[in-house]
Amino acid sequence: MNLNVPVIPDIITVHLGPPDSAAQNVTVPFSEYIKNVASSEIFPTWPESTLRANILAQVSFALNRVYTEFYRSRGYDFDITNSTAYDQSFVNGREFFQNIIEIVDDVFDDYIRREGAVEPLFAQYCNGTTTTCEGLSQWGSAALGEQGLNSLEILKTYYGDDIEIVTHAPIANVTESYPDPALRVGSRNDKVRTVQVRLNRVSTNYPAIPKIYPEDGVFGYETERAVRKFQEIFNINVDGMVGKQTWNELTRVWTGVKQLAELSSEGVGYEEIVLQYTQTISPGDSGVRVLVMQHYLDFISQYENSITAPTVTGVYDAQTVLSVQSFQKLYGLPVDSNVNENTWNAIYDVYIGIVDSLPDSAFVGTIRPYPGVPLRQGATGAYVEDLQEYLNVIGSVYTQIPKLSVDGQYGSGTKNAVEIFQETFGIPVTGIVDLQTWQALGDQYSDIEGGRMRSEGQYPGYEVGAT
Repeated sequence: MNLNVPVIPDIITVHLGPPDSAAQNVTVPFSEYIKNVASSEIFPTWPESTLRANILAQVSFALNRVYTEFYRSRGYDFDITNSTAYDQSFVNGREFFQNIIEIVDDVFDDYIRREGAVEPLFAQYCNGTTTTCEGLSQWGSAALGEQGLNSLEILKTYYGDDIEIVTHAPIANVTESYPDPALRVGSRNDKVRTVQVRLNRVSTNYPAIPKIYPEDGVFGYETERAVRKFQEIFNINVDGMVGKQTWNELTRVWTGVKQLAELSSEGVGYEEIVLQYTQTISPGDSGVRVLVMQHYLDFISQYENSITAPTVTGVYDAQTVLSVQSFQKLYGLPVDSNVNENTWNAIYDVYIGIVDSLPDSAFVGTIRPYPGVPLRQGATGAYVEDLQEYLNVIGSVYTQIPKLSVDGQYGSGTKNAVEIFQETFGIPVTGIVDLQTWQALGDQYSDIEGGRMRSEGQYPGYEVGAT
């Protein structure tokens, strides 16, 4: 399921008992499920406005369970139970009332939400006699219907004036949302951004999890660091990748801290669901992602003779098509020249695999290849140590660049040194080490180290200051 956009599921799986019971699961069309619940929960003789209000609450309740993956994220193989202690009444195989059938057919693709929120409201309700709750009272709603209130007025009586009804929501086949393959350093897509947004919200309650900035859909080293800390806190295998287990646990915790399955929900704002990435790079595209892809392929082609080297221009031209197709052919991918997520991940994996396999002796006098993702404040690890060493060497000649402690922590001091380097060499001053900045670091570092390795008496390759 795409958790960014609520949809009406074609089908819903109901567990015929409490969550942990060994009861049967049944899968039914969503509209049939609502007809069953409505026929089991309310009286067909109630006013039509009351019936519509109750049915809209039942739809929203069920959709909230699906949207938040309330049970799926906890490892269950169903979407909702028929236990009224947890969910709504559902009597497998029962008959439906005709007027309820007609109303459900009209409104099953409508739901309630808070104004400014995205997710379906967790529209809690109870009968209002033997049980009471914060939400709708079924018998109370019957009285309001008798008084002439329409369905929205009845709902606002119980859920507040800040609710609205979404009508004719899209209907789709809903599947579990976890990423396959797992997300890891180098992944770039909207699910990465979803992870970043959710980790940042969860970190408000668990401040040991470092904040990720920006929430850009690029799985960099700072995102890996936050994922590792989340895994450590919640006793998940600490591998820095987001597979099914980590995704489900993050969904569960995020739903909990935002109270999405409660009437007091914090709500999902529109800014949290902005989509940024398409899944495919195609011929004719241009930009930074194309440039990085070409850089990867150009590097790989130096070690794999069967791969055509692209022209590194940032434009997906005919030469790049040949390069992509030759890579796809070599690594058993569909040869179609479109770089989808599978092809992108394969290119990245091969690139990083070659980089990591090279001995230290391969980098005497030159820097290591680009780490694959931008480095920015908050990043940690060996690549940050390398960056700090390179800046210190360059700073021995360009003394405006401050000397850094080589600690592998991309803090404010490292960011400041990067910004001064960028300003010195005419690169946009961002404090982020992207491909352009890394290559400029390489040019300067290689010139300086190359000059120092020359024989005594040779011109060193840079201006010698006065002593």
